[in-house]
Amino acid sequence: MARPTVARQRSPADAVPPPLLVVGAAASVQFGGALAKTLFDDLGPGGTVLLRTLFAAIVLGALWRPRPAAHSRGELALAAGFGVSLACMNLAFYESLDRIPLGVAVTLEFVGPLSVAVAGSRRALDLLWVGLATAGILLLADFTGGADTGGILLALLAGAFWAAYILLGARVGRAFSGGSGLALAMAVAAALLVPVGVADGGADLLDPGPLALGAAVAMLSSAIPYSLELEALRRLPSRVFGVLMSLSPAVAATAGFIVLGEVLGARELIAIALVVFASAGAARTARPGTPEPRDA
Repeated sequence: MARPTVARQRSPADAVPPPLLVVGAAASVQFGGALAKTLFDDLGPGGTVLLRTLFAAIVLGALWRPRPAAHSRGELALAAGFGVSLACMNLAFYESLDRIPLGVAVTLEFVGPLSVAVAGSRRALDLLWVGLATAGILLLADFTGGADTGGILLALLAGAFWAAYILLGARVGRAFSGGSGLALAMAVAAALLVPVGVADGGADLLDPGPLALGAAVAMLSSAIPYSLELEALRRLPSRVFGVLMSLSPAVAATAGFIVLGEVLGARELIAIALVVFASAGAARTARPGTPEPRDA
């Protein structure tokens, strides 16, 4: 007999329309990513992602006060797996961000959500979306020699873990009340990132300036957007969630320009537009009978 779904506590986010939750999450995480890149000179990508994850774990733990003893081993294993995906996704993304512009990194990373949207489909229309996204990725890769291959591969790796985050996050949102599952996962991610963060950031991790910025990055890039996304995933079909999330590359390019002064050329902007269009189209035309990622 299937285990009954845990009754979920109501939160202030319940009063906000789900589409606004997704758009707010996208804006928060992309501007948080731009702010994080300003810390790389002092802490490196590893130190920055450690501070981001550690502060987010502290905030979420204090907010939701998860009780591991109240959950089964299977549920705790699910939260731990979610934590592994968070740690790997964020580390790979920050390492790519150290090499390529924010808008480019997020666009390449978006291969993850796109893969979730078209997984298992054999329709010709979905092949069109894949083709458009592939064209955008090839434009960004710029095999004529102007691209950083390591940054491109790391962004694509982050995309693979982003796909895992979507699928596991939907299950965590249904198995745990409120944000308690996310709080447990973030604690796992922070613990996994300690060795890399200390090796990269060293004593600078204790400097008050980077600590304050790290706390701000944690709120913008982790605590706020992940909480909003989990709430949205509970209430939205995955195809609608995917359409709204497809705005992320464009938001990232805007954040990179405003915060970091990263100006993208026509080739990059066309590539971003192709990936955004492909991702939105794939999510919008997903078959109604296809299992939703949030129900996985």
